Amino acid sequence: MKKIFTLATLLLYVAITSTVFAESAVTRIKDIAKVQGVRSNQLMGYGLVVGLPGTGDSDDTRQMIQSTVSLLRSFGITVQAADLDSDNVAAVMVTATLPPFVREGDTIDVVVSSMGDADSIQGGVLLQTPLRAANGDVYAVAQGSVSTGGFMAGRGNNRATRNFPTAGSIPNGGIVERTLEDDIGREGQISLSLLSSDFTTASRIANAINAAYGDVAHAANPGRIDINVPGFYRGNVVEFVASIEELPVMPDNIAKVVVNERTGTIVMGGNVTVDECAITQGGLTIRITSEADVSQPSPFSYGTTMITKKASPNAREELSSSVVLPATTSVSDIIGALNAVGATPRDCISILQAMKAAGAIHATLEII
Repeated sequence: MKKIFTLATLLLYVAITSTVFAESAVTRIKDIAKVQGVRSNQLMGYGLVVGLPGTGDSDDTRQMIQSTVSLLRSFGITVQAADLDSDNVAAVMVTATLPPFVREGDTIDVVVSSMGDADSIQGGVLLQTPLRAANGDVYAVAQGSVSTGGFMAGRGNNRATRNFPTAGSIPNGGIVERTLEDDIGREGQISLSLLSSDFTTASRIANAINAAYGDVAHAANPGRIDINVPGFYRGNVVEFVASIEELPVMPDNIAKVVVNERTGTIVMGGNVTVDECAITQGGLTIRITSEADVSQPSPFSYGTTMITKKASPNAREELSSSVVLPATTSVSDIIGALNAVGATPRDCISILQAMKAAGAIHATLEII
């Protein structure tokens, strides 16, 4: 049967095979670049969760015992480690992310994770825990009731667990104690960092800024654009950055084909082209059928009637379908041609790999 390729067939094929065509479109600078220096910082601390209903650390968790003894001593209570049997206490690590431009007194969310052999920290209360940055300085303090989003019920073999009761969070449980100074444009200059480094995109961003504010920007490298803040905006850098972020620009991307073999998804950039090549797609079908047969013995013999099965193998090779792609073929032509030969998503993946190996496709093939 002759196959007819139409636009409707292509659209249906794209929907079924999860093939996506990605083409560059005009976007805001805000969506492809960020101001250099505006970043978050990770915080970490060690603390104790108390008030657990017997689901805390066992006596084998030495850090919990030592921490409890040290905590009680700070309150003037002297106890021996051997005298403690506190399975309602758990040693935990507390982590948080300090956003940019936060001030003293602002609150942040914290994550609490057991580091001992506690069964659950559900319902526990985190005692005051300093949170430090990589330089060792304390930037926040965390405290509050832990919400795990999971639970553990029962004991021994008759125990049911839902989600992860040994890790939880405290919304707004951290209080910022120290501000990170981020004076953008303090020296009359700011820099933009591209989310994806590219020579062409960096040049286009610099040209768009210069077209709006004069010769104030230049691309230092494919990932950074240095900008001199105009004198009119020296006292209001925030407004200058906001106006830059809204400038339209068309980013450029390298020709790339991304293939997900697990799901059969293919994503191809609109600038993918191929050299002239021929693609052949065919299949071999092997079918084995069995038929019942009666074996009748000769007259006056001592034989018995038997029913046997006769296997009849049948091999059939389907007629292959071929298509020739001319040079400078676009991505839509590639998919249209593959659809014309009846290629499935898995076939498309194999064909694209073969085209790349043959040097016929001009794109980076990435398999995830």
